[in-house]
Amino acid sequence: MKSGLGFQQKNLKIPLFKISWDNNDIKAVNRVIRRGTVWTNGPEAEKFEKAIAKYVGTKHAVVFNSGTSALHSAMIVLGIGKEDEVIVPAFTFIATINAPKFVGAKPVFADIEEETLGLDPKDVLKKITPHTKAIIPVHYGGKPCKIRELKKIADDYGLFLVEDACEALGAKVGTFGHMAVFSFCQNKIITTGDGGAITTNHKSLYEKLKLIRSHGDQTGFGYNFRMPEMLAALGLSQLKKIKKNIIARRKIAERILGKADPENVYQLLTIRSKNRDKLQKHLKKRGIETKVYFKTLANLPITTKVSKEVLTLPCYPGLTKKEMDYIVKEIKNFYNQ
Repeated sequence: MKSGLGFQQKNLKIPLFKISWDNNDIKAVNRVIRRGTVWTNGPEAEKFEKAIAKYVGTKHAVVFNSGTSALHSAMIVLGIGKEDEVIVPAFTFIATINAPKFVGAKPVFADIEEETLGLDPKDVLKKITPHTKAIIPVHYGGKPCKIRELKKIADDYGLFLVEDACEALGAKVGTFGHMAVFSFCQNKIITTGDGGAITTNHKSLYEKLKLIRSHGDQTGFGYNFRMPEMLAALGLSQLKKIKKNIIARRKIAERILGKADPENVYQLLTIRSKNRDKLQKHLKKRGIETKVYFKTLANLPITTKVSKEVLTLPCYPGLTKKEMDYIVKEIKNFYNQ
């Protein structure tokens, strides 16, 4: 497998991520281009949807041009709107928080817990009001959150549960909520450059999602959220390599962290340090790119604490043992100063 390196990363010794691709990916895209027709709403998108549903373990899947538009569509088909509240973590990518806002609803922040860095079920219970309509838990970095406990809360209170599994394709998630959202952005487990999908076992939601994605199919309100056939073809090719990619990521985690969590697919390889900012500067000087995923968006005790400590290290198929050992060495050097 080859790895492409973007121009912004070319001066770094070890970038945060590299996009993994091979000649099968190129061939898949070329086949769509060369046929010279049906570049949208064609057979590749349908095949990709069926492959995703089968892989995740749901009856249906719908692909979109981004994970963000997928989240937006989820809010629409659930009928969430003004006066409604949606419980979300403040420790997440901004799209999770924007999704309720897109439909005029209010995102309500609940704290996270430190075991999975996902929503804390105990704090979620405190944030439920008569206006609460849904919960959007996030499977941070590829690690399943306490989804079973959150599902029970949603069931007990009659709330919609939408899994934000954008970072966790390949983990045992995506089947607990009314819907689950996945992302195929460039640094994800598999990538189509950009793109997303929703999985569901509810046929009525599946049918509504297809309409919302494509202008309402001339029958009502909708958007142009369709995934081009070239990207769907790329996604099909990438999906064939997902098992290999996840194994590679877990091996990286094991070598750098000393152990790997078998439930985690390590879309992000995140460590915690009370000297995070200084450590990040040290690694940057040594040519190791890192990033903070995520900064807090609300004043919540555990979220605030964690957001000051997390640092994501390079993790991608193709990272060599020499590079992994160099990362470990420089982290140790920092603490031995």
